[in-house]
Amino acid sequence: MKKYALPVALCLSLGLAPFVPEPHIVGKVRWILGGAAGMEWMDWGDTIWHGSPWMVLVSIAARDLWKKLS
Repeated sequence: MKKYALPVALCLSLGLAPFVPEPHIVGKVRWILGGAAGMEWMDWGDTIWHGSPWMVLVSIAARDLWKKLS
């Protein structure tokens, strides 16, 4: 479980910052699901920046689950 410590810490800090009025990644995902109208390159880069800790966490968890089920 030690391998989850850094990705979880990054998800809770960089992945959710800024927290007010809502987590930044939540707003970006809503924007994309709403059609991404008006998104510029900086917005896409920001989405990747705030979403990368989540992708790392999901990939580690998926790999562990795959090993457990195999």
